Amino acid sequence: MLAIDLAKGSFQVCAVAADGAVLYNRVMSRTRLAALLAEQPACVVAMEACATSHHWGRMAQSHGHEVRLVPAVYVKPFVKRQKNDRADAEAIAEAALRPTMRFVAVKSADTQGRAVAFRTHQCLVRQRTQLINALRGHLAEFGLVAPKGPASLKVLENALADPASDVPGPVREMGAIYVEQIARLTEVIGRLAEELEAASRTDTQLRRLCTIPRIGPVTAGAVAAFAPDLDTFDSGRNFAAWLGLVPRQRSTGGKTRLGSVSKMGQTDIRRLLIVGAMSVIRWVVRKGGSANRWLAALVMRKPKMVAAVALANKMARMIWALTTKEQDYRMA
Repeated sequence: MLAIDLAKGSFQVCAVAADGAVLYNRVMSRTRLAALLAEQPACVVAMEACATSHHWGRMAQSHGHEVRLVPAVYVKPFVKRQKNDRADAEAIAEAALRPTMRFVAVKSADTQGRAVAFRTHQCLVRQRTQLINALRGHLAEFGLVAPKGPASLKVLENALADPASDVPGPVREMGAIYVEQIARLTEVIGRLAEELEAASRTDTQLRRLCTIPRIGPVTAGAVAAFAPDLDTFDSGRNFAAWLGLVPRQRSTGGKTRLGSVSKMGQTDIRRLLIVGAMSVIRWVVRKGGSANRWLAALVMRKPKMVAAVALANKMARMIWALTTKEQDYRMA
């Protein structure tokens, strides 16, 4: 086994024999590591699951190696004493040798490309929100107040263009810069959203996910980009647990103690599912009921956020069921 502690330019490689003995534990450059993977006979290559591990995993697989990506949280208990690269590489080797260890699947380049497109869209949306809030804050000092959200941006634009408003010239110039930057971001965000929506109409997996109520192209794209092959999960509950939509347990001595939602899974998918569920909960509260008796009863006896997490859990199970059975959603 080759256990590799990844970095940008300096890599710690711990070579382990079949009997578990450490053959060497040395530092290698990026070029030397690539040459080692090419020259080394087929073996197990273990790494911590991180941003660059999938690239090195694909490279190792291309040379016939078996790749095991270990979540960092599962490696930490095996670190002895001091935290350094040598100890980390040994800990990766020991963790990867455990028979009950869980590994992360190596992502393809196309899957990582989807993730980049999704996170780019989310990053630009955050930047636009930051600029709008900054503009609202600056103009509020001169008595120009507008509601939150991009839809109210026109109010501020009209106020800046109004010669009768009591706004100094430099403030109008800075405001024009804000408006220009927001318009550019809005154009790019719209184009990325259109590409994602077009993909949801042509891609079979995305189209199937969009048939589920409360799941749109953005959430479907996040599932396709960040979730592993759903066939690796034994049940929909396991997939929901992977997303962090189940209670945190502190059970001992046969006494079951459940706490708040664990939040131990994939942040992007979990957030989008809860946002979609929360929009449904608000609509149910506003209308005073729902045709779904389970949801109506849940909203009546639980706080809104608790009900939203429960609904998001149910949506995650639907995603698993439809994906593994390769069926579209059908109303009961």
